[in-house]
Amino acid sequence: MIIKVLGSGCKKCGLLEDNTRKAVAALGIEATIEKVTSMDDILAFGVMRTPALVVNDKVVLAGTIASPQKIQSLLQP
Repeated sequence: MIIKVLGSGCKKCGLLEDNTRKAVAALGIEATIEKVTSMDDILAFGVMRTPALVVNDKVVLAGTIASPQKIQSLLQP
């Protein structure tokens, strides 16, 4: 699973990344977590509000910081 955290590198983006790492650890799944800070790359996903979360090239969350529990629910099949 490839997870991308989209954002400019602000505090909110960092918090979403931390929560994502906690969710992945809690689920015990293998995932690569990448930070995407380039506005061109972010816009290519159609995201207008950050932070955003992309799982396997699908935007699952945008414009909000989700809790680790919410992220867990987004990562489960």
